[in-house]
Amino acid sequence: MKLNFQFRRDFLPLLLIGSLSIGLPHALAEDNNPSKGVGPIKTLTLEDLNESLAKEGKTVFTQKCGSCHKLDERYAGPALKGVTQRRTPEWIMNMILNPLEMTQKDEVAKGLLEEYLAQMSFQDVSEKQARSILEYFRYYDTKGDIKEELKKSKQKSKK
Repeated sequence: MKLNFQFRRDFLPLLLIGSLSIGLPHALAEDNNPSKGVGPIKTLTLEDLNESLAKEGKTVFTQKCGSCHKLDERYAGPALKGVTQRRTPEWIMNMILNPLEMTQKDEVAKGLLEEYLAQMSFQDVSEKQARSILEYFRYYDTKGDIKEELKKSKQKSKK
């Protein structure tokens, strides 16, 4: 009996089906079906960048998030540079406002918990503060950091 086995045609589909069942192409599924996450933010309409709101967000981020997150490097949590290109605005805000439930029910957040082995804690952030943090991320991802602007603001307030 002669076996006629062609690797690509016969084996590749089986390999793909097997990998789907154990969750290997997680990143692909994430990109094809952007999640809004689990939490109070169901829909969010973004307007043009608001520099003032971004400045507030930088302050809140530094105070409440900066001990575990950096923008350009992995720390206790993931680097957040580019997060606005990887996640929906709703997902970002829900992760800030509802981290425990997100890591229990949202597949992307579960994956981050597995990777970083640290549960993101709720930092008593209001919805308004979460929105300002999101605006800071948007500003950073499109224009870079706003350090110089904050320095100028502090100098003006000292006068």
